[in-house]
Amino acid sequence: MGFCFSKPQNDDDSEHHVEFAGGNVHLITTKESWDEKLSQARKDGKTVVANFSASWCGPCRMIAPLYCELSEKYPSLMFLTVDVDELTDFSTSWDIKATPTFFFLRDGQQVDKLVGANKPELQKKITAIVDSVNPFHA
Repeated sequence: MGFCFSKPQNDDDSEHHVEFAGGNVHLITTKESWDEKLSQARKDGKTVVANFSASWCGPCRMIAPLYCELSEKYPSLMFLTVDVDELTDFSTSWDIKATPTFFFLRDGQQVDKLVGANKPELQKKITAIVDSVNPFHA
């Protein structure tokens, strides 16, 4: 399982551009867009999966394609990605110690959390949440 604790000092961001917002993943760039998406999820009865990540983080880049794939597989959930460097204060308010960190939110409240790029565990937690919301989901 991989995760990053801090940004490398001599890092060149140009080689690290990875698509963090593909599929049904919404890239959150402001606190207002976060509030808007959470409000929309609450109204639609959707559970939110929020990925706090960073463009320079290797494990974040490694798990991003799976995250996008899961967003397409489970449209009953809302998938968000927050770049911790773009929204530093906001990420700090969520007590992010390492990236990626995934929060699972129902009605704006945390119901689960996963730290690190653990693909099997991410899939397991998402499946469990889908099953808890809709027990007849195949």
